[in-house]
Amino acid sequence: MASHYEAPIRKPLVIGDKGYHDVTVDIAAPVEGRANKHWWIVFSIALVAFLWGVGCIIYTVSTGIGTWGLNKTVGWAWDITNFVWWVGIGHAGTLISAVLLLFRQKWRMAINRSAEAMTIFSVVQAGLFPIIHMGRPWLAYWVLPIPNQFGSLWVNFNSPLLWDVFAISTYLSVSLVFWWTGLLPDFAMIRDRAVKPFQKKIYSLLSFGWTGRAKDWQRFEEVSLVLAGLATPLVLSVHTIVSFDFATSVIPGWHTTIFPPYFVAGAIFSGFAMVNTLLIIMRKVCSLEAYITIQHIELMNIVIMVTGSIVGCAYITELFMAWYSGVEYEQYAFLNRATGPYAWAYWAMMSCNVFSPQLMWSKRLRTSIMFSFAISIVVNIGMWFERFVIIVTSLHRDYLPSSWTMFSPTFVDIGIFIGTIGFFFVLFLLYARTFPVIAQAEVKSILKASGSKYKKLRDAGKPLYEMPAKTIYTNTTSPQPLAKEVVAAKEDDKVSNLLGSLGTFDINTDTPDDLKQVKGIGPQMEQTLNQIGIYSFAQVSKMTHKEYDLLDSITESFPGRAQRDDWAGQAKKLNNKK
Repeated sequence: MASHYEAPIRKPLVIGDKGYHDVTVDIAAPVEGRANKHWWIVFSIALVAFLWGVGCIIYTVSTGIGTWGLNKTVGWAWDITNFVWWVGIGHAGTLISAVLLLFRQKWRMAINRSAEAMTIFSVVQAGLFPIIHMGRPWLAYWVLPIPNQFGSLWVNFNSPLLWDVFAISTYLSVSLVFWWTGLLPDFAMIRDRAVKPFQKKIYSLLSFGWTGRAKDWQRFEEVSLVLAGLATPLVLSVHTIVSFDFATSVIPGWHTTIFPPYFVAGAIFSGFAMVNTLLIIMRKVCSLEAYITIQHIELMNIVIMVTGSIVGCAYITELFMAWYSGVEYEQYAFLNRATGPYAWAYWAMMSCNVFSPQLMWSKRLRTSIMFSFAISIVVNIGMWFERFVIIVTSLHRDYLPSSWTMFSPTFVDIGIFIGTIGFFFVLFLLYARTFPVIAQAEVKSILKASGSKYKKLRDAGKPLYEMPAKTIYTNTTSPQPLAKEVVAAKEDDKVSNLLGSLGTFDINTDTPDDLKQVKGIGPQMEQTLNQIGIYSFAQVSKMTHKEYDLLDSITESFPGRAQRDDWAGQAKKLNNKK
């Protein structure tokens, strides 16, 4: 658990007067409640893009990759550009979660879940392009070193393209386990709050029997640290191996030793930008502004600014080494990028990746939600152009001028790319409606240290745990004091609202019902309900979702139990039998 002390100059990471119960309710709301109109708008746009992409993929597979804009000179183009772009985006998710976990950074808590999910969905999109590019996607399993029906046919272990298969599949496996492990406490939370038996059964299976015991948490911490330690070097290795697809060739513009660190820096750069895009969307769509704060957005923007500067240095290094090498082919490749037919793509890359992140030096701009959202999109556009420039401008003008040609994407190229973007957002939005998008247990671990409610109490010199005056609420003229050993109702306004919906009960004239007949209400809970002013089956039978939440916030014990056990339905039957 995090320390309950934090320097006063640090801004709160959880804003609003949020308590532990509020965290549970807010994070479970997108899963338990109905999707709002913002979710449906974004999901509809993503679904249309995805279906368009599916149509283009079917057309490609049924007709052949001649439907793409490839030619004899530019044999790699749109498909490999998109593959490298998606792999790069997938990098930052696990890196954010793993590295920030190892360094015990508290601002990780609200963003790691979305970042890890982004990794999984991005790698899925990346894997589509090499499979389609094979021409016979139903034989994609041939890239794996497994026995096949052709006897001695085996994969070429000298090829970096095969290294991609091993690196990306390993990275995907570790990232998936890392993501799922972090979800276990949240699956258990949804399981315990579930009302429908089918929903409870599904989340029971997903939670792998999580009980919240000390032993569970100990193993959870150990496994998380081990997986974070494995994932961190994998982040560096995967895009290093992707860069070898180019760096091991003799093509001018590719044959350079700077590619491995250059690709890794660019991947982190684009990945952080996509995380920012998703966080800004999710905080609005899922109403999580209290947990994904301006402070989180600003910290992400600082990382984007730093990694953008590293990418800019890599561009300058490339230019310098091409000039310093004295190799005329290498010099021409870079001159052609800046002044040739694709100069517009080169300068778009430079503008988006080098110049735009430098605007983040302004605190006013990097704390602006709209500006941050725009820059995050601009950066990923620029990183896509970077991959396009590296691949196409290095191929379209070969050693022989007679083989020079231009590449132009067809509607199928564009459609498949847009389809993968739609597929990515469809998966992410469905995930947000099925799984908690924020790690509620981890947010609770920093609440005392970084929650604005507790910071205010600490700054005012008040205790973090403050019990209000103990009173009992009935229909009599004045409240009656309670004995010390009895748990009292917490807040006057909440109790008044609750009794306003359920009705009051005069204990002096009416006989209380035995509430223990309701499954889930024991002696202690009955005593607590009596203290609030709830004595009869008729009152309990009037409870709806609103009253259940209000009761949970007052008692702060066994959240969601009343709704799960359907107290209202039980009380109605018992009241009819009286």
